[in-house]
Amino acid sequence: MNQEHFRKLERMYLQANINTFVYDTTTIKISSKQAEIGLVISEKYFHALGAIHGSVYFKLLDDAAFFAVSSVVEDVFVLTTSFNLNIIRPANKGLIKAIGEIRFQSENLFVAQSKLVNEEGKEIAFGTGNFTKSKITLSEQIGYKI
Repeated sequence: MNQEHFRKLERMYLQANINTFVYDTTTIKISSKQAEIGLVISEKYFHALGAIHGSVYFKLLDDAAFFAVSSVVEDVFVLTTSFNLNIIRPANKGLIKAIGEIRFQSENLFVAQSKLVNEEGKEIAFGTGNFTKSKITLSEQIGYKI
């Protein structure tokens, strides 16, 4: 396992504008073929019915699956080509965690799944995505650095 690669990916995630501006309470832990992202729920993520909006579910699930795949791709940036989301129940308080893992990999195609759980460990959503390698080299210019 390349711990330096995992730490660079974690830093890239935490430094991304979307995560510093909108999702300011996220955490990430990357290991080989897995990633876990945590978010403390805030009312700023709510829709009119007082629970987190589906876009938050999507972002967390896609990010967890994306970084699970990125954990095994050490030369280029990975791209999401499709992602299917299934919401099971609403969430409106506490810490939620998205846990992603690789289900299949070939030279240029990766399939990863992720699940979103609440503080009680109940699954609140899950998703599956397809990912591919881009032609964009992992570099300091895109935040890939210690």
